[in-house]
Amino acid sequence: YIVREWCDKPSNFRMQGDINSFLEKQNIIGIHSIDTRSLTRRIREAGVMNGMITTEDVYAKKEELLEKIRSYKIVGAVDSVTQTEELFYPAEKSGCKVVLFDFGYKRNIRNELVKRGCDVVVVPAKTNAEKIKEINPDGIMLSNGPGDPEENTEIISNLKEISKLGIPMFGICLGHQLMALANGGRTEKLKYGHRGANQPVIDLVSGKTYVTSQNHGYAVVNDSIDKSIAEVSHINANDKTCEGVRYKNINAFTVQFHPEAHGGPLDTSYLFDEFVQMIADGRKR
Repeated sequence: YIVREWCDKPSNFRMQGDINSFLEKQNIIGIHSIDTRSLTRRIREAGVMNGMITTEDVYAKKEELLEKIRSYKIVGAVDSVTQTEELFYPAEKSGCKVVLFDFGYKRNIRNELVKRGCDVVVVPAKTNAEKIKEINPDGIMLSNGPGDPEENTEIISNLKEISKLGIPMFGICLGHQLMALANGGRTEKLKYGHRGANQPVIDLVSGKTYVTSQNHGYAVVNDSIDKSIAEVSHINANDKTCEGVRYKNINAFTVQFHPEAHGGPLDTSYLFDEFVQMIADGRKR
């Protein structure tokens, strides 16, 4: 945590003991009594950057510590959050079966599918096409997740083969980025990540602007999408970055924002209905 002024008295009646003991027990490190406005201004000008909270003598070890900060990189993010086995969540009134890839999925993605009559099979991030054929789902959901999307080379390779199965697919956030990479697109790290629940997104087909919830530091590069196989369907109203892709060569669409946002905004939850309709249409063929 980072705070301007330190307060050692809890403000919640449920808090027992003192704050120092709580932070130590939770192994949380923090810093206080700094000019947080100055820090904010620096980040606004320079963009997202690495930082360090340390008890080391920063003046004596300045170059050593700076090297650690510059070289720091999160690796294996998806591997650290995905589950290692399949889990099954039945719908009360089952109408179809959906595989949900766990790249670090939010529970409400699963809930939105289950309440629409989808039995959900949550699978590990690196599940391959052969396993998907064995499960034989009616639809495939690619979840959100952490880290640099380009790092997930095995998952991207798997998605290339999974896409050939002809099963309707819907991707959210990291799932959106991985599908783009699997289809020849590129991703880039944003100078300023999109965070929060009031991000405006324009649907390029309808022209409508939706309020969305977002939490990402990478984006699909608009011009990297091959127009012969896909098209950008949504863009961010602020910086015009890619917020959605609809594919022409496969039965799939993806979005960068979170239509499953719980408790809101709920503007784009209709996308789950569209996905379920895609599944229904596919089963009629």
